[in-house]
Order: sequence, then C-alpha cells, then structure tokens
Amino acid sequence: MSTSTTAPILPATLAAPAPPVVHDSGADTAPGVISIGSCTTLGSTLIVHLAGEIDRSSVAPLGALLASAADHGCTGLVLDTSRVTFCDSGFLAVLRWWPRHGRRLRLANRSRAVQRLLNASTAARQAPNRAGSPTAAVTS
Repeated sequence: MSTSTTAPILPATLAAPAPPVVHDSGADTAPGVISIGSCTTLGSTLIVHLAGEIDRSSVAPLGALLASAADHGCTGLVLDTSRVTFCDSGFLAVLRWWPRHGRRLRLANRSRAVQRLLNASTAARQAPNRAGSPTAAVTS
C-alpha cells in the first residue's frame, strides 16, 4: 500500500491566526457623545441646550465652556437637558462646580435620564452613610 503526502496550500506561518477570545462584560466602554445644541447669553446668564450622553469621558468640553463663561462674568446658568439621553457622575460634578462663588443654576426641561440621576443623588444624600451623616449630593 502506498500513500502520498501533499503539503498544505498555505504554510502554517502564513495561515490566518485564530481570532482572540474576547469576554464581553456587557458594559459599554465607548465614551459618550455630548452635543451643545445652542449656547446664548441673556445678561449675565448663560443658556445652554444639551443633547446626547454626558459621562465622565465626555463632560470636559462642557466643563471648559462653563469655566470660560464664569471667567467672563456669567453668574447664572440655565441648562436645557430635554435631549440628554444618559448622564452620570461627570454631569453631577459640573452641577456641583457651577454654584460656587454665588453663581445660580437652573435645570430646565429635565430629561428622564437627568431626573433619574438627580433622584439617585437625592436618595444617596438622604441615606445615612456608615459614619451616620448624610452623603453629599446635588440639589436643584
């Protein structure tokens, strides 16, 4: 009995490697996208219409805009959040920062995502922590 051997068409070094196995935790790791729909001033009040997702990764441009407005004398801020689809602690940090030094903040047309975040923040503030004092949270 005779057998013949044939070499593979592609040598093993040129064959495509097997794709790596990736574990999907289910969490979205892509940064959010925040859009500033419009930005106007009325006297010393800045009015900003926000849209999209506001998270720790995307909040920097909003923070820079507000810092610039504060540097230029704006003492009031109205944020229209009706088109915000997601927000997290990054947005809370901006909300906590603005009222410093006597500046005023108003959230207009709160989206469900913004209201949910504010409700969670309020609940966290009202619940006693381990030391027996309430945790800090944003009020609006």
